[in-house]
Amino acid sequence: MNGIEKITGRIAAEAQSEIDEVLRQGETLAAKVRADFEKKARDTYDELLRTGTAEVEQDVQRQGRNARLEARKTVLALKQEMITAAFSRALEKLQTLPEEEYVAFLARQAGAAALTGKEEIVLNEADRARVGAQAVAAATARMAERGLPAELKLAADTRPIQGGLVLRQGDIEVNCTLDSLLDLSHGGLDAEVAGILFR
Repeated sequence: MNGIEKITGRIAAEAQSEIDEVLRQGETLAAKVRADFEKKARDTYDELLRTGTAEVEQDVQRQGRNARLEARKTVLALKQEMITAAFSRALEKLQTLPEEEYVAFLARQAGAAALTGKEEIVLNEADRARVGAQAVAAATARMAERGLPAELKLAADTRPIQGGLVLRQGDIEVNCTLDSLLDLSHGGLDAEVAGILFR
């Protein structure tokens, strides 16, 4: 029995040794697989972090550009409002010129716009009553000084305009209203007005 026990003991020892070797190899392989997966996980994490960081930076830059663009639009809109307000103020100033200056203004406009010298000057109701006759006389005199024939007349009708005049001969009209003059000046004067307002 002693011999059988020795043989079985040796077989058991060899089997245990093989088991230990297989376990050791399995643990080594498991450690290697675990290390490989941990490295892949770290690499994947690092890549996701880099990608996420880059996307966040791009998003922040895009939002910054959008915010700057919106700020510029807001500033531009405010500047445009101020320019419009300046032109509105100019209209108010023209409407409230002292009578003598307003008559001279109307005479300049009529004299410059008259084509034949036989036009009618159409004003708004208040201006017609207040300075109509004076404006016609001043415009006629202004044209005569330049050697141009002038038989300008004050129209019997009026127009619902804010100020200025309309020259009319038959179906032909020349619009010299304050609104029209300021609208025409807008394009050419916007930059100059902006330069004065936003130095």
